[in-house]
Amino acid sequence: MSRTPTAAATAEGSARAIAIWLIACAGMVFAMTVIGAITRLTESGLSMVEWRPLIGTLPPLSEAEWQRVFDLYRETPEYRLRNAGMGLEAFKEIFFWEWFHRLWGRLIGVVFVVPLLYFWFTGRIRAVTWMPGLGWRLAGLLALGALQGVLGWVMVLSGLADRPSVSHYRLAAHLGLAVVIYGLLLWLAWRLLAGDRAVRPALAVDRLGWAVVAVVGLTVLWGALVAGLDAGIGFNTWPLMDGALLPSEALETEPPWVTGTAPIPVWQLPFENPTMVQFVHRWLGVAALVVVAMLWWISLRAAVSPGVRRLAALALVVAVVQVGLGVATLLLFVQIPLAAAHQAGALVLLTVLLRFVFAARRPQPEVDESGRMTRRTATASAR
Repeated sequence: MSRTPTAAATAEGSARAIAIWLIACAGMVFAMTVIGAITRLTESGLSMVEWRPLIGTLPPLSEAEWQRVFDLYRETPEYRLRNAGMGLEAFKEIFFWEWFHRLWGRLIGVVFVVPLLYFWFTGRIRAVTWMPGLGWRLAGLLALGALQGVLGWVMVLSGLADRPSVSHYRLAAHLGLAVVIYGLLLWLAWRLLAGDRAVRPALAVDRLGWAVVAVVGLTVLWGALVAGLDAGIGFNTWPLMDGALLPSEALETEPPWVTGTAPIPVWQLPFENPTMVQFVHRWLGVAALVVVAMLWWISLRAAVSPGVRRLAALALVVAVVQVGLGVATLLLFVQIPLAAAHQAGALVLLTVLLRFVFAARRPQPEVDESGRMTRRTATASAR
């Protein structure tokens, strides 16, 4: 049954409003990953040892309250093993970033839940009839957001028992879920903005695009392992690691970096040995640059629109900048502004790559044997 002009206009307006809201939420998640990186780089993540989702919104407002939370921090392994002797003023500095990180997470929740309820009860979600299950998709995103909050606290708990830092595995999971939420928000927003136009089945360039997204995503996760193990400050030369492609330290199974532990299996070296973790992250970054370059090269010869080719070229430019930021971060001993920019660059690259895949899956214009668009479809493709 065809929709009336009024119903179509309502559906289009509702879809656009929901898409803009989702893009705003994605922007906040993007900012959250950068704030999280700064929180980690300043070693602030364990400064708040309580999880109070509601009353924890405000920072301590009196000297007595500051002293109370500081006393709680002084009982943690991080204080005893790393920051013994830290004063209250220094504690306030690291407390700020963890508090701001949690506050921003709460703001994301409010910005997501309040408009979601509005769109739901005003019928805006039901109005988008060409996307069945939109309400359930949005509810799924809400559930992932709640899971992310719980995972963040589980990560913090790993550093409050018998170690002075959080589990690097939980840190990687926390970042990975944030990236997944970010990508899903953008993808759903783009689908809503595209309307009910058909999306063709995936072709070779689409599958390659997803493969490149996977390589870049894996590189991001290994970067989280690097951050969690402080592996970025071990070897600060490039491209060799203090004159060697693979230092002997990378193959050590007797962990000198952790006393009183048993040897680790060889297969765990890429996950547990800080030198090997840094080595893997370095060359995953190089591999990511190579596959992005391949994507650009193949897109030049594929039957895709100029817009898709421009996205591939933009991805290559961003990848080059991102590798440059990574090398600069390494050579300058992980300065916070550079490292935060490196984290942001990873999200920018993933954004461009996801947009490439999305655009490539849209109906493409007809092309002649030389790869140029036919005159009949050139105008429509440029829109």
